Amino acid sequence: MSRFRVAIDIGGTFTDIVFLDADGRLHIKKVSSSVDDYARSIVDGLREVFDETGLGGRDVVEVLHGTTVASNALLELRGARTGLVTTRGFRDVLEIRRLRMPRLYDLTWEKPPALVERRLRMEVNERIDAHGAILQPLDDADVERALDRLLGQGIEALAVCLLNAWANPVHEERIKALVQRRVPGLPLCISSEVLPEIKEYERTSTTVINTYVLPIVRRYLATLRTGLDGIGVRGPLLIMQSNGGLMTAEAAAARPMHIIESGPAAGVVGAQALARRIGFDKLITFDMGGTTAKASLVEDGAISRATEYQVGGGIMHGSRLLTGAGYLLRVPAIDLAEVGAGGGSIVWRDAGGALQVGPRSAGAAPGPLCYDLGGTEPTVTDANVVLGYLNPAALAGGAVKLNATRAHDVFQERVAEPLGLPLAEAAYGAHLIAASNMMRAIRAVSSERGRDPREYALFAFGGNGPLFAAGMARALEMTRVVVPPAPGLFSAFGLLYSEVEHHYVRTWRRRTRDLNPMELAEAFGRLEDEAREQLAAEGFAGAAVRIERSADCRYQGQSFELTVPVTADVPLEEAFGREHERTYGHRAGADEPVEIVSLRVVGQGLADRPRVFYRPGGPDLAPRTPSRSAADRRVYFGPQAGWIVTPILSRADLATPREGPAVIEEYDATCVVPPGARAGLDAWGNIVMEV
Repeated sequence: MSRFRVAIDIGGTFTDIVFLDADGRLHIKKVSSSVDDYARSIVDGLREVFDETGLGGRDVVEVLHGTTVASNALLELRGARTGLVTTRGFRDVLEIRRLRMPRLYDLTWEKPPALVERRLRMEVNERIDAHGAILQPLDDADVERALDRLLGQGIEALAVCLLNAWANPVHEERIKALVQRRVPGLPLCISSEVLPEIKEYERTSTTVINTYVLPIVRRYLATLRTGLDGIGVRGPLLIMQSNGGLMTAEAAAARPMHIIESGPAAGVVGAQALARRIGFDKLITFDMGGTTAKASLVEDGAISRATEYQVGGGIMHGSRLLTGAGYLLRVPAIDLAEVGAGGGSIVWRDAGGALQVGPRSAGAAPGPLCYDLGGTEPTVTDANVVLGYLNPAALAGGAVKLNATRAHDVFQERVAEPLGLPLAEAAYGAHLIAASNMMRAIRAVSSERGRDPREYALFAFGGNGPLFAAGMARALEMTRVVVPPAPGLFSAFGLLYSEVEHHYVRTWRRRTRDLNPMELAEAFGRLEDEAREQLAAEGFAGAAVRIERSADCRYQGQSFELTVPVTADVPLEEAFGREHERTYGHRAGADEPVEIVSLRVVGQGLADRPRVFYRPGGPDLAPRTPSRSAADRRVYFGPQAGWIVTPILSRADLATPREGPAVIEEYDATCVVPPGARAGLDAWGNIVMEV
């Protein structure tokens, strides 16, 4: 019997499905996302693969899934009606935030509304100090009154975040017991379980976000599980986390805060694995799909991770040096920058008549004009059809038929004529604006972090990434572009490289110079016991468990920490000094004490066999290679080069390197090689462009 692992990545426009077995046999499928119910497109797509290949649910041993359900609930503010119980005097922590603004001189900027409106935030009398001592006992009658008012307001979920509960959770645990006795089925999260860490706003925000999306994620995962069971897929369902690890659907339903950025993480994990295999030590990943574009760094085989990030409020849209617009999550995540620019991004004119692209998107429904599904506004995809970059007849191997005439007509009427430009120049202008928006994301993870992008290769994937990559690399003075096999499905491939992971953190404030090694080992041991217990419940034990230790450290008196690994090889103070110098360009003198703020443990469950079979030459995608509509077509490369009759090639045609211009058409993506660039295949089937 075949034993296939199935990876499913949902985007705003397409849902990507990859079947892979231990022998490297591969089946891929791209279907339109069903925005009203993402689970439906997954089940329908799997059913189509079964019909096409003769496989069945019995052949699927594991389903790996990257989802945007949680992030969409936040971005669209359609999570559960959530109540908050907190210590008297701390009702407005969610409003006060950190007093930071994303645009310093914009007096019209307004912060996004709190996820819990003020009348649903209740105070109770209690006080615990920073050492865990009870200064004022919790008043049970006070809790009952607060709960009565919240239930009368029709809350659907409840978050509890009391002052200094990280030091002593006894009051939060008592409130939990009271709520479970009164309202047994009410979704409930207490901060001492969600994030037992110092910093009141970060802990409150993270607990509220977890509570806010919890009912939606639970319903979605239950619906998906029912749909999978309905087509005979009984294998476990694993969900991609924001940090690049996998977690069970049951764990994700309890802690959905870990899957907010589930969608973008998988592609970076895949890029890391492929970079190690092909010997690239410096990559900037560039993932452009239908609604957004994401960028991240892979250095020396390692992914860049952050201990917190912000979602919504446009925070991923501009400079990463100015924060404060989004909803803060204090959980580990792959450090990436994201902008609202994709193939479905709408091209429009602002009040001054200037051309703009995004962040609004046509998505999968109604989609770009050329999809002919009722769209009325021009998009980036329509501009690329006008320019000749995309096959004017169909995409995704013919699965999406295109109406190029409609794209030309509406783009002429809505964009070119109002601007007084020829159609090609107007479309090229929209293309360049989209590219400049996306270059902001690349700069955010490189030059804004002290890295020179010219020292990195641009690793481009997503349905639209390879189309824009060469032009963006040239503008950024990057000289090499790498496009992996099946680039439009690469995030789904990335899921196949990931391992099951669980992250644990606990505040533990000590100066490194006063450290008792036994006490440190005991503190780490308690976190490791939690990790091993969770992994054992999921079938991992003994050699299948890998534990990594790290600590959040700072010079005493600093406000922010850096996370450094804790190993036997390098003293913690020295490891922190090196990281501080690498990040900020300097380190303090020997007389400056270093303080540990929090301890972190990552527990990883390792598969009993290599997760991905990846042969030289790349995966065999022959069944999905589209037949080309013509040997060449006219393509517009800007005012200087103009229209050029350009050969339309398959990836295999690059076995012999060739000069641009060229357009490489594949089932899932289109790669543009502009004039002056050179492209060929490496030993692993990647397109390598020298720009």
